[in-house]
Amino acid sequence: MIFDPLHVNRAERLQAMAASLGPSVLSDVEILELHLARSGHREAGSLAHDLIARFGGFCAVLAADQSQLHLAVGELAAMDLKLLREAARRVTRADLAQRQLLTSFSQVADYLRALMAGLPREEFWVLFLDRRNQLLSAERLGVGSVDHAPVYPREVMRRALELNCSAMILAHNHPSGDPQPSQPDIEMTKTLIEAGKALQIQIHDHMIVAGGAVVSFRANGLI
Repeated sequence: MIFDPLHVNRAERLQAMAASLGPSVLSDVEILELHLARSGHREAGSLAHDLIARFGGFCAVLAADQSQLHLAVGELAAMDLKLLREAARRVTRADLAQRQLLTSFSQVADYLRALMAGLPREEFWVLFLDRRNQLLSAERLGVGSVDHAPVYPREVMRRALELNCSAMILAHNHPSGDPQPSQPDIEMTKTLIEAGKALQIQIHDHMIVAGGAVVSFRANGLI
């Protein structure tokens, strides 16, 4: 690697800024740049801008496939970024598990953004809750294509009974960026609601994550 004092000095300045003022003062690009610089990339700043432009945002970079990141930034930096996302997900999940899940829509929406924003394919998740609305488990029960994720009501209800849950929040993402529910989304939700009623398990909501937006079926009168 050719020594580049400008690159080193900028990385040191970003690190010093984060140390003295707190990491929150860094922008998304600067956080990504610092991670890339610490992995040995000489042009970390321009690469950070390129990655965010290519994938559509910081969260989308972290959620990108390992193979895509490997090609873009190399094996070491790709693994660092995937570990960063996993750490963020675990912190968010642990924080949520200690609280009443339904104290606010924004709390659930923030959790789902951390879980699913930027994913390249549709995924179907279920948040299983106890009778106090505490989170028992958050589980991915379906992975599909860019515009469809298979959902099997029998499997959802089987898992709900295994966990002895009292209620559920359904969630899936729209990689297209359009947060509006499709007719199949609505019909699948109705099927799960009816299956839940037979087992005395309530469906609190179904939420769609698309980019930074989260749409609630209940808030829109669809439940």
